[in-house]
Amino acid sequence: MRLTLHVWRQQGPRTKGRLVRYQMDNVDHEMSMLECLDVLNEELIGKGDEPIAFEHDCREGICGSCGFMINGVAHGPARATTVCQLTMRNFKDGDSLTIEPWRASAFPLIKDLVVDRRSFDRIVASGGYISVSTGNAPDANAILVPKDIADRAMDAAACIGCGACVAACPNASAALFTGAKISHLGVLPQGQPERHLRALSMVAQANLEGFGGCTNIGECTAVCPKEIPLEVIARMNRDYIAAALSQRDAEVNTIRPFTEWSTGSKLVNDPHATS
Repeated sequence: MRLTLHVWRQQGPRTKGRLVRYQMDNVDHEMSMLECLDVLNEELIGKGDEPIAFEHDCREGICGSCGFMINGVAHGPARATTVCQLTMRNFKDGDSLTIEPWRASAFPLIKDLVVDRRSFDRIVASGGYISVSTGNAPDANAILVPKDIADRAMDAAACIGCGACVAACPNASAALFTGAKISHLGVLPQGQPERHLRALSMVAQANLEGFGGCTNIGECTAVCPKEIPLEVIARMNRDYIAAALSQRDAEVNTIRPFTEWSTGSKLVNDPHATS
């Protein structure tokens, strides 16, 4: 199969990027999208050119490392699929594919298709945990959890933090991600003691990172490889409103964003970051 790839190439966050055309003449239908880029990179290295930088790890749709736009769609045309699972059977001979990184101010570009998603890590670090000391691990059935509650928690916990929701949203909102991380703890009995402060802190951190607001367009759940439902955003809003009323004097936990990324150098705080 013959494909024409238009891949975004950019040496670094402070350099100008552009789409570069690559012609591939022997694409196997059984390849994944990442394997297709692997083959292209081998050709580029053989010619002495610099390979395309892109993120990957498990290549099984679990880790959330991979992700980029294919013809304007996050993770490509197949629903509930990451780019590492997307096979070339989804394309036809002679197709032209435009491959670009996630576009969001909260995901600054590092190189080519690689973006800095540490903003997600900081949202989780601000409150996406249970800090109650429980001592030794309790028995599995010590706390009874109804089946419907367990199912809701598992549905939300399926989020892999790939960032497709942000890339697809016209507002670059992280509401689906933040809502999933708040919901999967907030619906369980173990998450109740910190439920309100968790919502306040994580929403405050998302705002601090520069993500946009949610206007319920639904593009996020449409491209989510784990099909996280929009109801997690509703739960987040409910918990946030309740917390804003009941704990309006509480001190929220936020982390100052980092903006520098350089191999071998120390991270530098952004002196102009605002809340």
